[in-house]
Amino acid sequence: MNKASAQPAPNAIGRARGPRGFGGPVVKAKDRKGTIKRIWKYMEKQKLAMIASIIFVVISTLLNLLVPYLIGVIIDQYIIPKDMNGTLRFLVLLAVIYIAAAMFTWFQTFLMVRVSLKTIRVLRQDLFGKFQTLSLRFFDKRTHGDLMSRVTNDIESLNNALSQSVIQIFSSILMVSGVTIAMFLLNWVLAIISLLVIPLIIFTTKKIIKYSSSNFIKRQRDLGELNGFIEEAISGNEVITLFGQEEKAFKKFDMVNERLRHSATAADTVSGFLGPINNFINNLGLALIIGVGALMTVQGMATVGIIAAFVTYSRQFFRPINQLSSLLNTFQSAIAGAERVFEIMDETSDMTDNENAMEIDALKGDVEFSNVNFSYENGKQILKNISFQAKAGEKIALVGPTGSGKTTIINLLMRFYDINSGEIKIDGRRIQDYKISKLREKIGIVLQDTFLFSGTIMENIRYGRLEATNEEVIAAAKMASAHGFIKHLPGRYETHITSGGSSLSQGQRQLLAIARAILADSDILILDEATSSIDTRTEIEIQQGLNRLSEGRTSFVIAHRLKTIENADRILVIHQGELIESGTHEELLKQKGFYHELYESQFNI
Repeated sequence: MNKASAQPAPNAIGRARGPRGFGGPVVKAKDRKGTIKRIWKYMEKQKLAMIASIIFVVISTLLNLLVPYLIGVIIDQYIIPKDMNGTLRFLVLLAVIYIAAAMFTWFQTFLMVRVSLKTIRVLRQDLFGKFQTLSLRFFDKRTHGDLMSRVTNDIESLNNALSQSVIQIFSSILMVSGVTIAMFLLNWVLAIISLLVIPLIIFTTKKIIKYSSSNFIKRQRDLGELNGFIEEAISGNEVITLFGQEEKAFKKFDMVNERLRHSATAADTVSGFLGPINNFINNLGLALIIGVGALMTVQGMATVGIIAAFVTYSRQFFRPINQLSSLLNTFQSAIAGAERVFEIMDETSDMTDNENAMEIDALKGDVEFSNVNFSYENGKQILKNISFQAKAGEKIALVGPTGSGKTTIINLLMRFYDINSGEIKIDGRRIQDYKISKLREKIGIVLQDTFLFSGTIMENIRYGRLEATNEEVIAAAKMASAHGFIKHLPGRYETHITSGGSSLSQGQRQLLAIARAILADSDILILDEATSSIDTRTEIEIQQGLNRLSEGRTSFVIAHRLKTIENADRILVIHQGELIESGTHEELLKQKGFYHELYESQFNI
C-alpha cells in the first residue's frame, strides 16, 4: 500500500465501491475434515502445553475413576459394619482425592486456554495479513461488516471451542473408556446393562447434529450480514438523517435482524434437543441399573457397595457422553466460523508480483500507456485503447465528465487492477516487472476523499514517511498550508483525532493528506481533486506548494475545476473511456472541441 496516500485499499482512488449493499451472500465452505486438519496445524505449534494438559487430564480422570470404587468399599466394609473410624479415614482420603482431581483439572484448563489464545492470535494475524495481500477487486464484492465478522465473531467462536472443548472431548472419551473398564471389572452383567442405552444416544446425537449443522452455518452468515448492515448504516448515518430515511433504515435492520433470529433460533432449538433427550436416556439407563442391581443383590449376585459404585459410575459414564453431545454442537458453530475464516485465507489475489519482479530505488518518471483496455466487470469496458506518454517531470492533467475513466487510469498506473490488454510502462519497463509494494512506495497520492487514522495529527502526517523527524513533519504541514489551523488546535500536532477525522472539516482533512504526500517525497505524484474541499484563498497557497512539490517529478492531476490545471504541460481529455483530445490549455481551446465546451460551461465565456 502506498505510504503517501495512507488510504486504505478498499477506498483507494475514490472509485465507487462495488456491490456493497447492506450485506452480501457468503459462499459456504464444504470440507469439514479439511477445516479440522487446518485448525490442528495451528494448534500443534503448542505441542508441549497440549502434552502437559493431556497428562493432567489422565491424572484427574484416574482420580475421578477411583472415587466410585472407594465409595463401594466404604459402604461394604465400613458403613454396613458400622465402623465409624474406618469410615472417617476413607472420607478424608476421598476429600484428598477430590481436591487433587480439582487441581489437576484447573491445571489442564489453564494450559488449554493458553494454547487456544496463542493459536487464535496466530490465526487472526494470518487472516489480517491476508487482507493486506488481497486486491481491490476482492473488497469490491464484499461488505466491510461481513469481513469484520470473520475477524471477530467467527474467530471468537473458534476460540471458545478450542479453549473449552478440545481437551474436554479427550477427557470425556478417556472417562467413558475408564468407566467402561471399571464397570466390567466390578460386574460384567451390570456393565452390559449400562451400555444398552449407548446406541440410542449415538443415534439421536447423529440425527440432531445432522439437522443443526446447516443452521449453524446460516447463523454465522446472517450474523456477518447484520454486521455489514450496521457498519454501513453507522458510516452513512449523516446521509440517512439528511434524507429522512431513518424509518427505512430501521425496517431494513429489522428484516436482517429477524433473519438472524430465525437462523439462530433454528440452530439453537434443534441443538437444544440434545440435552433433554440425553438426560431422559441417562435416567432410563440409571433406572435399569438400579432395577437389575436390586434383583442381583437380593439373589446374592452383587453387594450394596457394588450397586452404589455402579450408580456413581453410571453418572460418570453418561455425563461425558452428554458433554460430547453438547461439545459437538459447540464445534458445529466453531467449524462454521473456521470455514468462513479459511475461505478468506484461500482467496488468491489477482495482483501478485511476477517471479523476477524488480526492486526500485528510484523512478525517473517516464510513463507510457499503449492501447490500454480495461473493464471492472466482464462486458462493461471502462477504458478503450488509451495511449499517451508522460515524460519525466511533466505535469499531466486528466479532465472529463464524471465516470469517464480518469480515476481508472490512476488505478491502473498504481496497479490496483491489472489491464485487460495493452501495456503500461514506467521508465521503459512494464509495471508488472516491478514489485507492487515498491512501485506504490514511489508514487504519492492525494485523494479527494481523505482518510485519517485514529491518532495524533503528527502521526497522521508521518504516515507518509514513518522515519521522518518532527521538524520534517512540521515543514511538510507548512508547505501544505496545514500549519495555520494545526497551531490553533488544543494540542497542536499532538491533538488526537478519531478514525476518519470527524472532528476536522473536510478541507482540514485534505490539507493533512497533502502534507502527508509532501512528506513522502515520492518520484511520481498523483492529485485526485486534491483541493476540491478547500477555499479559493487557501487553494492558491496550496497550489504554490504543490507546484514546488511537482518540480522535477512527473505528476498527474485529476481536476474538475479547469482553472487549476491551465499551467499543465499536457491535458488529456477523457470521455466515455476514450482519449479524445490532448494538448496544452491554449491548444485545446483553439481546437474548439470538447475541452473548449467544458471550459466555456465553467466560466461562461
